Amino acid sequence: MTKRFVLTALVCALLPSGAHGASMNEGNAPGTPLAMVGTRPITLTDLDTHHPTALFQARTAFYEAEKKALEDYIEEVLLQEQANREKLSVEELLKVHVISKVAPDPDKESLRLYFEGLDTAEPFDVVAPKIAQHLRERRIAKIRGEYMQKLRADMPVVLKIEAPRTAISLDDTPVRGDANAPLMLVEYADYECPYCQQFQPELDKLEAEYRGRVKFAFKDVPLPNHSHAQKAAEATHCAGVQNKYWEFHDLLFSTKEIDVDQLKAGARKLALNTDAFNSCLDSGQQAPIVKSQFDEAQKLGLQGTPSFFLNGRFFSGSMSYEQLRQIIDTELASATSKKPGERAAR
Repeated sequence: MTKRFVLTALVCALLPSGAHGASMNEGNAPGTPLAMVGTRPITLTDLDTHHPTALFQARTAFYEAEKKALEDYIEEVLLQEQANREKLSVEELLKVHVISKVAPDPDKESLRLYFEGLDTAEPFDVVAPKIAQHLRERRIAKIRGEYMQKLRADMPVVLKIEAPRTAISLDDTPVRGDANAPLMLVEYADYECPYCQQFQPELDKLEAEYRGRVKFAFKDVPLPNHSHAQKAAEATHCAGVQNKYWEFHDLLFSTKEIDVDQLKAGARKLALNTDAFNSCLDSGQQAPIVKSQFDEAQKLGLQGTPSFFLNGRFFSGSMSYEQLRQIIDTELASATSKKPGERAAR
């Protein structure tokens, strides 16, 4: 659901993650030569030192695939363990605790109501069984999910694999929130992106809920297909020269008024020195900062906006508010459990 923008090709070689996260593939240790240039070896450590973001998305993709495979296998183990306790097969266990609890299919008239909301040329008698099957599968999935949560509560599961992380520069990047907060959430976004605009109220809720525990930063990724995004990004930094960066950032997301005349009107609304602001905006004074952040997003292999990094851990903006809350809670638990002197990744 995120807006796509043109990026360099994603590196396909899935190398072990070294310091960036655990991996089940131990084929190439950080110090093992990957190539030789004459007599000079090139190692994974060399790649990470000189091109720290080059393999980040590949590592992230591998981690997600590894995590999913692990979660699927954990589910199999939990079901088998419970089946052994109840002296049943897994199939019998699911019949008792899941299938038997699934409500009957809707009657014909209810199915017709679903059918009338569909855009299809097929007749009702053909589509009705498909609707019933789809609804049945959703009910089964919901009950099975609840049952798996119960099994996990009875037999706690702790994942030992670690997500890849990367260092995010905060040069020329305003940050708001408690400077001592253990978590840093960095958003890469575009003021004209509708998905960024839709998600901003959720970020406002997060900021209120996690005040003192999470600090926030914003990076500009004005997409080429958004004609007003570049100047909107520059405008926030022009406002920042007058110490009103976040006020202008919030104004743009609340009003969605981002053409140049509206940006200048916004400066008047915030009682900025409008001559200085207009000169800054018209001259492109802050364009180099915006370009550097856009280039940074490309180097990180970001595929759309919004994208997030929480203490260096990547998340796309297609998640729900509750999913992001769950991730923050997990990261907070990890950050607060570190030994004295240890710091969360940044």
